[in-house]
Amino acid sequence: MMNPEISSPSHTYPFHENEEGGLNLGQVSATLRRRSLLIMGITGIVAAGAVIRAEQDPLVYQGKFEILTKPFSAESQVTANVPQSLGSNQQVTLPPSLENDIKTTIRVLQSPGVLSSVVKTLNSQYPDLDYESLLENLTISTTEKNILEVEYRSANQQQTQQVIQALAQAYLDYSLKERRADIEQAIQFVQARIDEENGLKSQVELWQDKLANFRRINNLVEPEKKVAEVSSHIASWTQQKLENKVQLEQMLAQYQNLQQELAQQPTERAGNSVLSANTRYQKILDAIQEIEIEQKKSSAVFTNIVPTIQTLNQKKANLLPMLQAEEQRVLRDFQSRIAELEARDQSIQQKINALNSYLKRLATLSRDYDRIQQELKIANDNLNQFLAKRQALQIELSQKQQPWQLLNPQTVEPEAFEVEGLSPNVKTNLALGGMLGLLLGTGAALLIDKLSNLFYTTKDIKEVTTLPLLGVIPLQKELQNSNIKDQYFKLPEFFEVFRSLYTNILLLGSDSPIRSLVISSATPGEGKSTIAIQLAQAAAAMGQRVLLVDADLRFPTLHKLVGSMNIQGLTDVISHDLDWQNAIEKSPQEENLYIISAGQIPPDPIRLLASQKMQDLMDELQINFDLVIYDTPNLLGVADANLLAAHTNGMILVTELGKLKRTLFQQALEELHIAGTPMLGIVANKSKEDIPATSIYYRQYYQQKMSVEKVEMNAEISSS
Repeated sequence: MMNPEISSPSHTYPFHENEEGGLNLGQVSATLRRRSLLIMGITGIVAAGAVIRAEQDPLVYQGKFEILTKPFSAESQVTANVPQSLGSNQQVTLPPSLENDIKTTIRVLQSPGVLSSVVKTLNSQYPDLDYESLLENLTISTTEKNILEVEYRSANQQQTQQVIQALAQAYLDYSLKERRADIEQAIQFVQARIDEENGLKSQVELWQDKLANFRRINNLVEPEKKVAEVSSHIASWTQQKLENKVQLEQMLAQYQNLQQELAQQPTERAGNSVLSANTRYQKILDAIQEIEIEQKKSSAVFTNIVPTIQTLNQKKANLLPMLQAEEQRVLRDFQSRIAELEARDQSIQQKINALNSYLKRLATLSRDYDRIQQELKIANDNLNQFLAKRQALQIELSQKQQPWQLLNPQTVEPEAFEVEGLSPNVKTNLALGGMLGLLLGTGAALLIDKLSNLFYTTKDIKEVTTLPLLGVIPLQKELQNSNIKDQYFKLPEFFEVFRSLYTNILLLGSDSPIRSLVISSATPGEGKSTIAIQLAQAAAAMGQRVLLVDADLRFPTLHKLVGSMNIQGLTDVISHDLDWQNAIEKSPQEENLYIISAGQIPPDPIRLLASQKMQDLMDELQINFDLVIYDTPNLLGVADANLLAAHTNGMILVTELGKLKRTLFQQALEELHIAGTPMLGIVANKSKEDIPATSIYYRQYYQQKMSVEKVEMNAEISSS
């Protein structure tokens, strides 16, 4: 049994499908590189076939011409600015023929209605020419805006020239016919818009009648002039009202002053400005004042009984009623004048109000008048425009100039059309054949690569299993089919990969060291023996005491690769009780490397490997060496590797890229899973991927080291 002290954790990893979907551009690129010869071969064959086909094609004659068209005909340009709405806001729909674009024109030019005239003209001379054959060899395309290129090909040079000429004449006739038809249709359209029941003439007459009725009913010729006149009257009356109001306010102020004066004594009114202006009142007041002066003079001399004083009193008594009567007259005069001013103010305000009402009514009438005038103007303008369009269309209809124009040639004479012979287009066919061949080759390469179902890159392996990838061994043609016992010193940078591989193995046994392992592969010939030797040499070079055992008792090859004799080996140790120390050979390349060859091929290898002696031997070897490597047969079909791996720290599965099929790899992993074989990981062999930067560094390092050693060796030889 395996020594438990040297056991280490190992894993069993099942096969799993890639769950990622979509196109992997990296895989496609790698596939195209691998199948480049196939792609180039198919591309060359298809391109050569296209060239041969082009050279076998008969000579074809080609005639062509360019014709200038217009997106709209002349009549459409004339009616392009037809007003879209009349006085009634009715929409005007343009004729559908005006909306044709260049694509529609091409379809019309290829229709039987246009090409039938060409067939009819040439059918007597060329009976095989019909609409289908003419359309098949006819090509109409757009080179620039409003320019059509017409091209016709046939094997008959004269037929080509005559067909091109007939096509040019037919297209020019078609353009003239279509232009005249469109002009006539446009004239009918314009005339209908003028004469119809609700047409332009009717619109003009309608608004003229409305204008006349408006003037008659409202007794107005020009509402704007009437508005100006009424506004002037309103301004004048407003000014008079303002003046009357000023007079009224002045009169009221004087009347108030008068009332205040009358409340005073007559002798106190002498300086009053209101009554002093009244002459009559002033005379009576002066007489009373004179009597009062006389009374004062007489009273100083006489008593009241004196007749003189009594006479003065009587005069004064007679004058006072007269003064009061004059005061009342003045009051009545003021009241009369105030009433007159107030009445005049009301009268002026009534006139202003009446004029304002009339002015508002005039504003409404003016708007109605302006609308009628505007509608009448629109109707007149529309009518005049349509009359002008009708006249222009009639002039256009009388002309016979063709609207389309030939660019090259500029006439329709037979000699004006040039016909050229087209030689087989070898270059075009070669390019098309090359492109087609490239597509076919690419498709074939992808299909074959898919059907091959092989592993080509380490990424392919990682996508189908979760086993750790311990190392990637680059392809070295120097090691193929040759004895590798001396290659270690010839390719030192290559064997640095195995140092890295052994380091990765050591890292797997972080808890307990890896003391023994089995190296196998799913199928024969994947390089497991070579990798076993190089791994053993790398471990020995790193100071480990390594034993390499050839456990392939069916087809032993280890002794051939290392250059030993295989006189006695593992078979003799197990079956003939040979001491294993006598079967060991020391490697001439590495001081710490020891080898046990397979020995003679036994009749039943599986019986020897499953024996108790083999298990005891494995335990003993693990005790005496730092690392024991067993080179075993392939997995599929035999159980040797599984038996030995069960008593080691695990198995390393070697996979050759570009050879191993995915199905076989899956089958091998399933068998390992069923057997419960402990797995350390996978080594990808013969990789064609780019060399990592570290490998380039080690290559330069070892090349420099080997150059120094060579110089030192030559110096020693020279000195001796």
